[in-house]
Amino acid sequence: MGIGWVGALLVITSGACTPLDDTMAYWAGRHMRISRSFDPYENTIAPPENSVPFSAGNITAGPGRLNIGQPERGVMPAPFAQADLLGPVVQNLPNPVPSDAASLERGEVLFERICAICHGSAGVGAEANMTQWIPLLVGFNLSGPTVAEFSDGYIYGIMRVGRGLMPPYGHQISNFDRWHIVNYVRQLQRDAGNTPAGAGAE
Repeated sequence: MGIGWVGALLVITSGACTPLDDTMAYWAGRHMRISRSFDPYENTIAPPENSVPFSAGNITAGPGRLNIGQPERGVMPAPFAQADLLGPVVQNLPNPVPSDAASLERGEVLFERICAICHGSAGVGAEANMTQWIPLLVGFNLSGPTVAEFSDGYIYGIMRVGRGLMPPYGHQISNFDRWHIVNYVRQLQRDAGNTPAGAGAE
């Protein structure tokens, strides 16, 4: 096929994109080609009458509560960066979640779902499944004596903003769920025979 034919084919088929998209939108009911956007300084649009506004389900209103358009309950820690991890802003963060059976159960579920792939189910990075594929990238030993000396706020902070090879999970794990994981990590440390230095609320 000559270059002329290729050019002609491109010209002809390029015009089919919009009709094809419109046809798919007719059957599927929506597309992202023409979306409603906001202009600078434009007021936000009020929700339709009789509608029920809601927020993302991964931001809980409180321990065990589903968010239905309201912020998380309790005092939220102010935003901080990795540079603040070793400072008093993070080190002195109080753990507002009691380390009871419900918290440990929730923390275990989250730990197995999010953390165990890199840090191992028992908090031992060398035993994590990830080492089967990347042997040189061993997650930190969370149940060992080193992390047992960390404050609750520091463990919480690393989950929120990350540090080193540890990526931030603040956008994936809500405030209270981070504290549940902290409580569960403390339990893993106790199970390993290490006494947490900064254990949270009991």
